[in-house]
Amino acid sequence: MRRREFLQLDVFADRPGAGNPLAVVLDARDLDTAAMQAFANWTNLSETTFVLPPVEAGASYRVRIFTPRQELPFAGHPSIGTAHAVLEAGLAQPVDGRLVQECAAGLLPMTVSGEGAARRIAVRAPRGRPRPLRVPHEDALSAALARVRRGALAPALIDNGPAWWVVELADAAAVRAMVPDLAAIAALTELTGAVGLAVFGRAPADSDHQLAVRAFCPADGIPEDPVTGSANAAIAAWIHECGALPALGSRYLVSQGREMGRDGRIEVSVDRDGEAWIGGCTQTVIRGTLDW
Repeated sequence: MRRREFLQLDVFADRPGAGNPLAVVLDARDLDTAAMQAFANWTNLSETTFVLPPVEAGASYRVRIFTPRQELPFAGHPSIGTAHAVLEAGLAQPVDGRLVQECAAGLLPMTVSGEGAARRIAVRAPRGRPRPLRVPHEDALSAALARVRRGALAPALIDNGPAWWVVELADAAAVRAMVPDLAAIAALTELTGAVGLAVFGRAPADSDHQLAVRAFCPADGIPEDPVTGSANAAIAAWIHECGALPALGSRYLVSQGREMGRDGRIEVSVDRDGEAWIGGCTQTVIRGTLDW
């Protein structure tokens, strides 16, 4: 059995323990899909990634992303964390401060600045678009949101690789106080083909962040995700779609994970083409070898 280099990282964190854990297998060339899925299930983390040589011209590396139950075409914290791991291992080098990640969602540009634990990496998420719903979902949505104070924007199912229900709550305090009905959220996401439900609310003006966010994926074995890149990209896409971005700013900071004892920070920006970028810092916590 061949040994492989293995890392466990803390993503969207300025120090170990503040963000979202990620498992990274740095050389997965002879692992098939079943073996990758089995290992992702065994790690019991929200996502595990597998690094492969690129196939597409112009890509710096290729990555496959798995939850404990399924493969995802794109996810935010796995993209940021895997880029950090690839750079740390010397498997790729940025050109003019840029990498290109190849994943099932396509070729995604990334920016890199700084070094080590202070290195900041951002990825341009696939463009989030509202997904048409072909099944009656109003009752399931109402049940999932039965005990929350809603904001002004309508809920939407936004597809940026995975599909996220994004829901504005009245404010950050409503986000912090939410007691999720996980069974109702699981029923909604299974009915509509969503990976999860993400809620957001605006923070007071004197806060060190502009939005508070929480994300729930109970149907995928993740009751609450600590810090979630794709959900934040979906939120940014919907705020932009609704014309509500100017009140927030084209660059803003998100706080996520506090309710789980974390303190994740996601840097979000929407460029002039309406594309959402998400970024932040990653900490390497575990280095070792893997027998699988």
